[in-house]
Amino acid sequence: MTRLGDLERAVMDVLWDRGASAGSGVTVREVAEGLRNRELAYTTVMTVLDRLAGKGMVERERAGRAWRYRPAASREAHIARLMLDALDLAGSRDAALVRFARSVTGTEADVLRAALAEEAAEEPPASSAAR
Repeated sequence: MTRLGDLERAVMDVLWDRGASAGSGVTVREVAEGLRNRELAYTTVMTVLDRLAGKGMVERERAGRAWRYRPAASREAHIARLMLDALDLAGSRDAALVRFARSVTGTEADVLRAALAEEAAEEPPASSAAR
């Protein structure tokens, strides 16, 4: 997965934040308005969105003369992919996972336990899968 620069991340944050309310995507102008505190030129925002489309981070669709942009994946899916990519850099994925698990808070550990239990409940037992 592609790591994002500061401006790319800011643009993606606008898309992710507005994504739920704008199912059909947002225009360059709407993204620029979401970044008005950065005082960016319209063309700068357009260039960043074009690059993000080239990286597969956003999808775009023609809407008249303009393009409408939406994230190709959710923020959570992007972060999960970054975490998996980081694990791939570890000499030992197991050691990295153990270190990570020991660093999370109690509430985060509860979330992980629940997710793992749910995943285990969805998987067929190994012995029945071999039959």
